[in-house]
Amino acid sequence: MNTIMRKSVLSVAGLAFAGGVFAGPIAAHANPVEATPVAVAVQSAAPKPQGDQSHITVNDEQTANVKAIIAATKKAGLPERAAVISIATSLQESKLENLGHLGDANDHDSLGLFQQRPSSGWGTPEQITDPEYATTAFLKGLKQVDGWQDMPLTDAAQTVQVSAYPDAYAQWEQQATDLVTQHWNN
Repeated sequence: MNTIMRKSVLSVAGLAFAGGVFAGPIAAHANPVEATPVAVAVQSAAPKPQGDQSHITVNDEQTANVKAIIAATKKAGLPERAAVISIATSLQESKLENLGHLGDANDHDSLGLFQQRPSSGWGTPEQITDPEYATTAFLKGLKQVDGWQDMPLTDAAQTVQVSAYPDAYAQWEQQATDLVTQHWNN
């Protein structure tokens, strides 16, 4: 019996006992009441995506990057949820493209799948443009976030990334979940 149901049964039993104590012998002779079971809502273990969701068509290069993120997540011994957060972050930061220097369009010195910055200590330009290294660096940051497994995706990603747009990661959760579901066991 699950916890919610057990608590419901105990609450009903407690009310019945209390009712019997306060109502006394009069209630004992009253007409019986027919009880019907009450549906109990059980929350799903998988978090629901927050807000409006975005979606892009993923090409072969982007699919290879998805697979690299999943492989690095497995190598780090982390669950699918870590891959979902990583892929959603990469979707927001680079649309799953391993970006080099973008010239004037570049955000400071941000590079790679996660737009990590050498000047912020993420690694050398060569390291952070290596999908496995970049993912491992992101996951190292994620593991330092207390409770990341249970927090909203956008909060976990933002804690690692420290973006100027902290809520932007949420829009990619459904596509990231779908990509992980599609490629986790390949």
